[in-house]
Amino acid sequence: MNPFRGAFVAIVTPFVDGQLDEQGLKDLIEYQIAGGIHGIVPCGTTGESATLSHAEHHRVVELTIETVAGRVPVLAGTGSNSTSETIELTRHAKEAGADGALVITPYYNKPSQEGLYQHFKSVAEAVDIPMVLYNVPSRTSIDITAETVARCAQVDNIVGIKEATADMNRACDVIGRCPADFAVMSGDDFTSMSLVLLGGTGVISVTANVSPKGMSDLINAALAGDVAKARAVQYDLFPLMGAMFYDTNPVPAKKTLELMGKIKSGTPRQPLWQMNADAEARMTAVLKEKGLL
Repeated sequence: MNPFRGAFVAIVTPFVDGQLDEQGLKDLIEYQIAGGIHGIVPCGTTGESATLSHAEHHRVVELTIETVAGRVPVLAGTGSNSTSETIELTRHAKEAGADGALVITPYYNKPSQEGLYQHFKSVAEAVDIPMVLYNVPSRTSIDITAETVARCAQVDNIVGIKEATADMNRACDVIGRCPADFAVMSGDDFTSMSLVLLGGTGVISVTANVSPKGMSDLINAALAGDVAKARAVQYDLFPLMGAMFYDTNPVPAKKTLELMGKIKSGTPRQPLWQMNADAEARMTAVLKEKGLL
């Protein structure tokens, strides 16, 4: 069975005084596993991969794998807007022992659909590791079409996609075109229940950072076809899902984890900045309502 199934957390990267907080990351991983999370995704968008140095990126992946110690799959973010850099980061993830690599569509360059296919194919041929594509056009300004996803799905090692388009029409098109064992995971907490009920395999979640049990309960119920329970959990989590996007991700998630005492500092790395007072007050009210503070 494809291992990329269930609720995976797109885990934040904690910093103290601008430096990687290794103990903070280890503690977060333990919190996630205790909450029933099905997998850990370090160095994704939520992990502020765009502002990590290569040395930091390598260390976060290595530390995550060491701490997880085989208890759940580790899907390491290794994408870049450079094919050669993506291959280097993916090769490191394999050597470190990751279970898979999450590879984003190349941002800024805006390649054609053929360029996207050739990029992903080059990475898959260079590194023998299960690879999950990551489509988030709101961040990258490039969208990999369902037709191109299906073409990529025929390449050895390309085993799934994180679809962060919040578009159920797109999700259905991808699922319908790809092999039955191809993992289609939501990249949007709001749509994860719907996508699973339509045949998807799970979610790579921001909200799981602060509520791993809630997100794992949601996806467990949806995968089991328990619509009534999944719906109840969805609506219980709905205000929290919204609060995690009162500012640019991962700013609210990191601040929440700081307020919960899970990390020492919720300060993101520049150019991201702290939440304004109004947004933080609204978020805090939701956290209190949900019993997280």
